[in-house]
Amino acid sequence: MASLIPDYEYDIFISYRQKDNKHDGWVTEFVDNLKGELESTFKEEISVYFDINPHDGLLETHDVDASLKDKLKCLVFIPIISRTYCDPKSFAWEHEFKAFVEEASKDKFGLKVKLPNGNVTSRVLPVRIHDLDNDDMKLFEGVTGSVMRTLDFVFKTTSGVNRPLKAKEDHPNDNLNKTYYQDQINKVSLAIKELISALRQFGQKREELPKEGFKPLSLPQKNNKTKIIVGSIILLAFIIFGYFLILKLSKPKERLEKSIAVLPFINDSPSDSNKYFINGVMEDILSDLQTIKELRPTSRTSAEKYRTTTKSIPEIAKELGVNYIVEGSGQKSGNTIRLIIKLFRAYKEGPLWGNTYEQEVHDARDIFRIQSQIAEAIATQLEAVITTKEKKLIEKIPTENLESYQDYLKGWFYMLKFTANDIDTALDYFNLAKEIDPGYAPAYAGICEVWHVRQQFGWVTHTEASPKETAAIMKALELDSTNALVQHSLADMRYCDLWDWKGSESAYKVSISLNPNDGLTHASYSNLLDILGRPTISRDCKEDEPSLQINLKFIQFLDD
Repeated sequence: MASLIPDYEYDIFISYRQKDNKHDGWVTEFVDNLKGELESTFKEEISVYFDINPHDGLLETHDVDASLKDKLKCLVFIPIISRTYCDPKSFAWEHEFKAFVEEASKDKFGLKVKLPNGNVTSRVLPVRIHDLDNDDMKLFEGVTGSVMRTLDFVFKTTSGVNRPLKAKEDHPNDNLNKTYYQDQINKVSLAIKELISALRQFGQKREELPKEGFKPLSLPQKNNKTKIIVGSIILLAFIIFGYFLILKLSKPKERLEKSIAVLPFINDSPSDSNKYFINGVMEDILSDLQTIKELRPTSRTSAEKYRTTTKSIPEIAKELGVNYIVEGSGQKSGNTIRLIIKLFRAYKEGPLWGNTYEQEVHDARDIFRIQSQIAEAIATQLEAVITTKEKKLIEKIPTENLESYQDYLKGWFYMLKFTANDIDTALDYFNLAKEIDPGYAPAYAGICEVWHVRQQFGWVTHTEASPKETAAIMKALELDSTNALVQHSLADMRYCDLWDWKGSESAYKVSISLNPNDGLTHASYSNLLDILGRPTISRDCKEDEPSLQINLKFIQFLDD
């Protein structure tokens, strides 16, 4: 059967390891259900290539005829991602998955397709039936060149069960992922429809208008003198128009400073108890943007006052002195998060850019990936260059444990209230976070900050606070010395507790190198420089002695 688009053999190619279908025929059942769903989704008949081979032949012995290459010439490639699929030694990986990526990258559509809503997606539509090791995900993403976004058919329980979701589950509520088989089938079908619709729209050649459409109006005949005069006037008009067009094009393009404010995200979740989570996601996105040296993001505190404002985007931009504003809203329902992000340019009507991100969250990696994608997308819109070092820091995953990450966010949610009771609650959550994941460095930095604040507010003595503060930050450093918050907490401890000016300055500089736009670190460092008698220096300050820059940041921080 031919594809919906000429020159393609099939609409969909199903790739899988035979061992994932041998025992219970999961893949066969999936394909049958998908075909049924496609019949109610498309008006036309959709062609699906699915090799049913009960033995290890085709996919395991590499015994395949040349026709497979033609069969791979399809619109959508669906790999069934299991624990064993991401294996460079397997036929499915090397001669189907990698072969399709290479083939599609060179055809008229390309591997990645722009959807009608402006989003970009891949023609590889992975269906996941097991949770994967991080190495397998990296292997997959290394081939496709993009973040792995899957449609999941994974059944998980607290007792450690991790298997493919079945068509008829007797106890769907026991599934930690809270997914239903038929709903997931529907999502796959709709994703295919969206992809194929985009390809068909892209592939349609513009039909030439019938010649009668260009038939000139019937005009009365004039003598040649009149034609010459009219032609000369038209020619002169084109010359004048071209002159002014060249002048306009030759003017240098206006280059705005890449100053940006991220407004507090609106919590659209069914429960207000998720406010801490939406706040945390917003602050992590802001932190990622602050990592990019070419941007100038404002501090969190400067934007917080606009949480319930009725002011317009231009008014907010003017008050904050920025050229761009990010608005966002978030919803967390069960294990699914949905974020709507919009980027505005000051004094321009309507958003400059916007996107909706929806993700089923299986562990903290899913959240960190969305946050880094959003930060990088905003930077791209602002034409900001992200260095290799910055990209690595933005895409770092400090913990894979979702529960630990959520407790950490709760810790900061209460920490920033700055009351004695809330600080106590914050410490409880930071301790929970590090107990769940002992390798989570920021959780120890949070503990260090709690004791630092307690001591500064006079709630505990130096004798009580210092040993606990020191133990927490030393453990954080041992785990991750390249975390900006860890270096900031180290600097605060050396500055306020040990009076180690040199060591404190060194740590502040490291923190700033990791997060160049963090207002709080600049403010703290500025205060230290003031104590050291270096409040201002020449505007020709060296990069490793940014005292003047620090004090300007400090003034902005105080104004906020």
